[in-house]
Amino acid sequence: MNALNVKAELARRAAEVEAYLAGCLRGRGIPDRLLASMEYSLLAGGKRLRPALVLCFARHFGADGASVMPFAAALELIHTYSLIHDDLPAMDNDDLRRGKPSNHKQFDEATAILAGDGLLTEAFSLMFSCADGGQVPAPRLVRAAQAVAVAAGSGGMVGGQTLDMVYTARQGVGFDELRAMHALKTGALITAACVAGALLAGAEPPLVRRAREYGENVGAAFQIADDILDVVGDTKTLGKPAGSDERQGKTTYPSLVGLEKSRALANERAAAAVEALSGLESPEADFLRHLALYLVERVS
Repeated sequence: MNALNVKAELARRAAEVEAYLAGCLRGRGIPDRLLASMEYSLLAGGKRLRPALVLCFARHFGADGASVMPFAAALELIHTYSLIHDDLPAMDNDDLRRGKPSNHKQFDEATAILAGDGLLTEAFSLMFSCADGGQVPAPRLVRAAQAVAVAAGSGGMVGGQTLDMVYTARQGVGFDELRAMHALKTGALITAACVAGALLAGAEPPLVRRAREYGENVGAAFQIADDILDVVGDTKTLGKPAGSDERQGKTTYPSLVGLEKSRALANERAAAAVEALSGLESPEADFLRHLALYLVERVS
């Protein structure tokens, strides 16, 4: 499978998620303006990587994709909330996201904050809806939801964003600090997507550990590639202002070790992700291997 085919297959899987996202917030009594703000960002496009990872691992280990789709989609709600809040003036102060005005620019800051709050809360409602009709056994669902809650919380994504704020425009941020910050801010939720998919399907602990290892390495490779793209990409391709990391004084992999070393690091982590799946055979496992390589081929 070449890069073009991987991109097309990821888009096909993203469309599957999009179809569910299009109606998942309807009929919940959400005030019109709040619903418009939540859907504005949620339905603005994107790779839908995190839901795709949940579905891939769940299907590989024997779960039915339809039964876990609400859970998979919930991770996109969490990811979207984080983007809305990251763009706020008090955070990264970005005016553009996915080629459109940021949520607080399209609406206002208060509505954007509340939209993020709403998406985060609705995400857990969606996760636990998988228990309806016994689609997913409750013990599996609880373990998977707990993994996501930890990854999204103060010891995961929120903690990583805090460190990002602390490190912005600060001199002397080292490689280990950068790696640890990104493992929380970006890697934690990507890893949780992989782990949750395995848990929802009832995978045995050694296999759940394999899913975690894959997620940790893919998350790192993805972040390094994003850092590189901020340097070499353009605003149209990125869907947000190119070069914003440098303007904001953020420490990134290219700023610490240069572009070539960053590319090498991304390739190392992608290879480690592929190795984590050694011996796992299914169409889903094959796609996961190609996906890991594709995420870094974008910047090779």
